[in-house]
Amino acid sequence: MPHINAAAALQISMLLFALPAQYFISQWYGTDSAERIQRTERIIASWSISTRSYLSPDAWADRLKLWLSKTRNWYYGESKTKSGENEAKPHSYIAESTHIHSPKPEYIKFRVGQVIIHRRFGYSGVIVGWDVKANTPEGQLQPIYPPVKQDLKDIPHYRILINKANGFGKSTAYVPEEEITVIMGLEVYHPDMETYFSGYDGSKYIMQPWLKKLYPHD
Repeated sequence: MPHINAAAALQISMLLFALPAQYFISQWYGTDSAERIQRTERIIASWSISTRSYLSPDAWADRLKLWLSKTRNWYYGESKTKSGENEAKPHSYIAESTHIHSPKPEYIKFRVGQVIIHRRFGYSGVIVGWDVKANTPEGQLQPIYPPVKQDLKDIPHYRILINKANGFGKSTAYVPEEEITVIMGLEVYHPDMETYFSGYDGSKYIMQPWLKKLYPHD
């Protein structure tokens, strides 16, 4: 017995469906040929959309990716929020603390979700957190800020997801405020974007609910 693949089975199904469909259209919509043609085209279009949506492996793969993304966002957001509510994290560094950043000091110039350009290195990225001053172990601050730049430790710092489109080696950065500037209309590509943001409105990224709880004034 010859093997019938999915495409052949679909074609046979459409042929078997065609005759009863024509009879149904003629009985239901009368003998006006123009109307019958119009109704037939609509049925064919609907059938085509349905087959692409439910019989295509790519469509099911996209559904699976979306479901996994939503599940990851829910789990990650819940764990972040609960850990912030239930326990303090004294050793959370580089703008990863789960405490609520409120009130927001007026001297914090930038907001979570804004896209930035690094003034010296030229890479772009998106802000996912901030500290009122550098919040890293002292041993890491010394090589980053030589004696002539020690004052940079006391200005706001931002955690950045670096745009993968830049081809920059690192995926994240922790930078002082004076080294970045905001840019509009530029989208960022990074594997963790959906964890932090739900969309882009053309000027900034929209925070996921768990992140908005941590930065309510951004």
